[in-house]
Amino acid sequence: MILHTVTKGKGEALVFLHTGLQTAATDFIPQQAILSEHYQVISPDLRGHGKSTAADISNFFEDSAQDLDETFEKLGLQSAHIVGASLGALVAIVFAKRFPAKVKTLTISGVTKQKPDNWQSLHQQDVEMQAGLLNNEEAASYFTDLHGPGWKRFIDMGKSEDWYPFNETSDLSQLSSPVLVIAGEGSTNESLSAIEYRREQEKVHISIIPFASHLVHDEQPELYAEVLRHFLVNS
Repeated sequence: MILHTVTKGKGEALVFLHTGLQTAATDFIPQQAILSEHYQVISPDLRGHGKSTAADISNFFEDSAQDLDETFEKLGLQSAHIVGASLGALVAIVFAKRFPAKVKTLTISGVTKQKPDNWQSLHQQDVEMQAGLLNNEEAASYFTDLHGPGWKRFIDMGKSEDWYPFNETSDLSQLSSPVLVIAGEGSTNESLSAIEYRREQEKVHISIIPFASHLVHDEQPELYAEVLRHFLVNS
């Protein structure tokens, strides 16, 4: 499917892939504003999010990578710099593996490399937090307005302990493009993952940002933008 996109600026294409239950219009806003001064910033709504309406999310990551490829074709993009956070980062990894020639650089944050020993506990915490969204009338109304009633399918998807594509995140060695992994120091598993990626491959650059956690781009937007800008200029 062709994804709904928001585009601003001119120059090399720079694609931002938003986090789960966000959209092109609600995520990466400071980074889009800063980097659109030098790049053509393209922000799609991922499958089932915002205006990219989709009834089927059963094969979300593979389908999302295909969606992004079809969107590239529609926009006439041969390649682009790809930036993703959390769910968007997982889509970015799958896309980079399936369509390596279309990725100039890859920047990811909010990613865990391998299933941690305490995964069951972490997953249960996430499930409880997401259940809270369903029970919160104001939050439920907000997400329904943003995505339509189908957004609750992502809550159902996240209930499975096997939803996370560790088979994709565990190994980035096949990627041919320069890679930047950003992590917030408050996310221990993600910080350790970044260090492990670097240990395994010197071509991977990492940045551990203080006073931030999983949503590092949201918690430290200016630092994130500066690290990203430096990476793009020097890659």
